[in-house]
Amino acid sequence: MRLLTLRTQNGTGTKGTVAVRQDGDTLTEIPGFADVGALLQDPAWETTAAAASGARHALDGADLAAVVPSPGKIICVGHNYRNHIKEMGREVPEHPTLFAKYAESLIGPNDDLALPQESDAVDWEAELAVVIGKQGRRISEADAADHIAGYAVLNDVSMRDYQFRTIQWLQGKTWEKSTPFGPALVTKDEFTAGPLMTSAVDGEVQQSTPTGDLVFTPEFLVSYISTIITLNPGDVIATGTPGGVGHAQDPKRYLQEGQVLVTTIEGLGQLTNRVVKEA
Repeated sequence: MRLLTLRTQNGTGTKGTVAVRQDGDTLTEIPGFADVGALLQDPAWETTAAAASGARHALDGADLAAVVPSPGKIICVGHNYRNHIKEMGREVPEHPTLFAKYAESLIGPNDDLALPQESDAVDWEAELAVVIGKQGRRISEADAADHIAGYAVLNDVSMRDYQFRTIQWLQGKTWEKSTPFGPALVTKDEFTAGPLMTSAVDGEVQQSTPTGDLVFTPEFLVSYISTIITLNPGDVIATGTPGGVGHAQDPKRYLQEGQVLVTTIEGLGQLTNRVVKEA
């Protein structure tokens, strides 16, 4: 099942969002749920979503929000692909490297990506995102899959000049409206980590690595992170980026106004974000 968050506008011009189920080229509203994050709060969310028969919309041209627009937590993992660890000159970590993002950083899968006026080192980082579907604390790795609702595509766009001002990365990782996320939550019965993930800038592929090449698997990350803090429905784990980032190239390459950043994971979908100057 594929679940999305659709931006809507009624006849009076009032804007809102609604959770929808994708059936081919049609989006069917799931009444009573403003977005996929709200839907996941329902313990019977899978049954509710599968049975929904609300208003229908065409997928073509749909205005999509970030699939979970306001997660309670966005926990990100650094140095989780060996080829990226190598290009950044690091050692394979013994434990996951964790940092956070905030909900204000998220944008929709087709929204413009604004370059902040304060940074001239904006880099791409394609990532597989795990979305939590059931609350848990100290979840065993064997039970972790039961707590995963599904997967989505995310790009952890990073302001490298701010990221490396200190040994803590947060300030380079959670800029307002910087992180495309979506287009859909694909439920775990339809996706397992393994298919190819790519990022491309103006059609030139920069990253291309199977999502199965993770150092720490989604199940391990769910177990590890839940040891530290309770994971709740709608929480997001961004599992790290592979090699091919612009910062590691010689000369370094960063996003420029007018470029188009495309992030794809086979089986999950595609983010297409035009790079603009921040208004």
